[in-house]
Amino acid sequence: MKYYLCKFIPPRADFLATMTADERLWMTQHGSYLNELLEQGVVVAHGPVIDPDGSYGVSLYQIEEDQNIAAITSLDPIVKNGSGHYEHYAMLHLKARG
Repeated sequence: MKYYLCKFIPPRADFLATMTADERLWMTQHGSYLNELLEQGVVVAHGPVIDPDGSYGVSLYQIEEDQNIAAITSLDPIVKNGSGHYEHYAMLHLKARG
């Protein structure tokens, strides 16, 4: 298995306060996408980080050796629609409660 911390970087620092109607729809789809991956065991945890300098999202992934993290995050609806991108950070291991 491979493990990643992925940081979703929105298109602007005040994104949560200034989303357009389309961006709100894509963010709803983004949440659904991550929840589906959570149910499949691909995502271990995810959620927004409220930072005064600009909020962002964080997700922890556990994927098979033959999977590509960039390919998985590129399918996120918010990314597919051009409203932000992911940074990927490999982890040596991931230990979770439960």
